[in-house]
Amino acid sequence: MASALEELQKDLEEVKVLLEKATRKRVRDALTAEKSKTETEIKNKMQQKSQRKAELLDSEKPAAVVAPITTGYTVKISNYGWDQSDKFVKIYITLTGVHQVPTENVQVHFTERSFDLLVKNLNGKSYSMIVNNLLKPISVEGSSKKVKTDTVLILCRKKTENTRWDYLTQVEKECKEKEKPSYDTEADPSEGLMNVLKKIYEDGDDDMKRTINKAWAESREKQAKGDTEF
Repeated sequence: MASALEELQKDLEEVKVLLEKATRKRVRDALTAEKSKTETEIKNKMQQKSQRKAELLDSEKPAAVVAPITTGYTVKISNYGWDQSDKFVKIYITLTGVHQVPTENVQVHFTERSFDLLVKNLNGKSYSMIVNNLLKPISVEGSSKKVKTDTVLILCRKKTENTRWDYLTQVEKECKEKEKPSYDTEADPSEGLMNVLKKIYEDGDDDMKRTINKAWAESREKQAKGDTEF
């Protein structure tokens, strides 16, 4: 039986085929939204798979010191804490001795929906942290960093003040919300896509229905050939 990740990848390929065939704006918009949603789900599944693999490797090591994941001389920061005020979202990263490195060695780059931290030459290594898809937009100009004893504090200025962030990132929100509705691990990952296409078909005119029927038939034929070759 195909895994949920494999099913999502097949869904994505099918959406791409349908998107290439679709000519009507409403159909293309709906398929584009479904394509983005499916791509996000695939990314989340792959991240969870990589995290489980890393945790398995860590569990096989002696339980003396838990070291962060390293790539060459760069250490990827995976542990942090965060909270918020009316104006800021605050991210706390603990790095022993960071207050002793030159100020220019601690760099933070902000965009409206992301930030990345790079600490150079701390005890012979560099440390990096990248956070994409922040839950809500931030003010690039109003955001900053502070270096304290063994801690880097990243201050993301909320673009809309007095709004509460329930999660730090959009991906975290989607993962948590997906866990809420059902515990059915046997659910068909294609169900969401089928519902979207069904609604488009039911609401569409004759031209739209012919377009979907044609694209769907060609997609199924292509998939059948691929299965036969395999």
